[in-house]
Amino acid sequence: MSSSHFAHAPDAKPALVFNTGATLDYGTLDHRANQAAHLFRSLGLQRGDGVAILMENQPQFAVLVTAASRAGLYFCCISTQLAVAEAAYILQDCQAKLLLTSQMKKELAAQVAAGAGPRYKFIAGGALEGFRSWDEALAAQPGTPIADESEGQDLLYSSGTTGRPKGVKAALTEPGQPSPIARLTELNVRNYGFDACTVYLSPGPLYHAAPLRWLLVTLRLGATAVVMESFDAERALALIAQHKVSHSQWVPTMFVRMLRLPEPARRAHDLSSMRCAVHAAAPCPVDVKRAMIAWWGPVLWEYYAGTESNGATVISSAEWLAHPGSVGRAAMGRIHVLGDDGQELPPRNIGAIYFSGGPEFEYLNDPEKTRSVHDAHGRSTIGDIGWQDEEGFLYLTDRQSNMIISGGVNIYPQEIEGVLVSHPAVQDVAVIGVPNAEYGEEVKALVQLVDPSRASSELGQELIAHCRARIAGLKCPRSLSFVTELPRHANGKLVKRLLPAELRAGPGEIRARQQNSAQA
Repeated sequence: MSSSHFAHAPDAKPALVFNTGATLDYGTLDHRANQAAHLFRSLGLQRGDGVAILMENQPQFAVLVTAASRAGLYFCCISTQLAVAEAAYILQDCQAKLLLTSQMKKELAAQVAAGAGPRYKFIAGGALEGFRSWDEALAAQPGTPIADESEGQDLLYSSGTTGRPKGVKAALTEPGQPSPIARLTELNVRNYGFDACTVYLSPGPLYHAAPLRWLLVTLRLGATAVVMESFDAERALALIAQHKVSHSQWVPTMFVRMLRLPEPARRAHDLSSMRCAVHAAAPCPVDVKRAMIAWWGPVLWEYYAGTESNGATVISSAEWLAHPGSVGRAAMGRIHVLGDDGQELPPRNIGAIYFSGGPEFEYLNDPEKTRSVHDAHGRSTIGDIGWQDEEGFLYLTDRQSNMIISGGVNIYPQEIEGVLVSHPAVQDVAVIGVPNAEYGEEVKALVQLVDPSRASSELGQELIAHCRARIAGLKCPRSLSFVTELPRHANGKLVKRLLPAELRAGPGEIRARQQNSAQA
């Protein structure tokens, strides 16, 4: 017997398996999602209204987003790692009429929803003053489909790496038109071989765009998703072996942590079931990707896209080995690399990356910001810069906002970070520009070590020398500081605006030894 909405999956087939042991089968997910859709209607929520969720990875997360997808609602998934003020801003800005939280996140939710919170507030698996029981509310509703189903849409906020997060809003799908998730499903089937037999490992938080959307694709196909509550390198390898995972999605920092595992731990698990390991969200250093392909084989795929979904590229392992450092060719929309004058640049010239022909989007409550990322021809950008080769392969240089200008020379931190993280002593790194009286800015590296006890001036000089042996001296750090941790979102993106002010204010304590030329 197949459930009414997941036609590819028998009711008893696992839809979601959590590494804590909790499992949600398709029949139960279908029933609960229908109950939640009825609850929305009983509260007066209609097509185009919004709901919000502030919750860790757990079964009720999937219930809410599945129900909202059926009820024609926008669903805003709020990061549980945000400060109260940041999360409260998103909750108010998205204009959600309902908020769902969990027992684990109830203290954060209570503060976030205080004041101008949504009209309806629910908590799953517990109790909280001012919040109704989600479990009791669902139990009072029928498990049959609502009469006026229509496709909903996520309303997600950008990571806010350089400023306040921006809500990315696309129009709801009209009847007969393919929805964003339908288009993504088609891409995943065509590019990565997703099907009903897929077992997909999701090691990232579901409140981020890629894990959320790929979960919805997995459910749409009637496949099984294995969901980690939080990432642990060795546990991820064990789950691949235990569940015979065929597909997975990662960010480069996860690769670094798995590669840093002791050799016995890396070899202890059978990874032969993996047919496709996809990575995105942040630049992957060339040496890291080469090491992963050498370990896992040519199963790595990479894509470049943003929360805005205005375009996308894809590249296989074989293509990448022939074009190291590339993020691929256009898989959705057409790529344009534009100069400062807005004109298209020839191959191998660095400029702003725009897409045309992809889905339309707007930034919620910010028409000026929406206008600023579109040009006169309707092409749109998410703020990255890079170049294309003669075959159309795209290479990301960095984000425009991260560029360092030193002595009139444009320096891109991403390249330097990739070199430094290839040193075996380095766990993570951020490269920033700091004031310099002579050159305007100079390059500074903030380094998190695998073993913090090794921090020393000697190691600092070794890391700077490691850079000088691999890239031009003018790009290399003129100073370096060791830090215990760097502010990364769970999607792998480095949030440089959250670096302590004192680290961004001036040179590090370890200065590069004098070279023959000050800018050598």
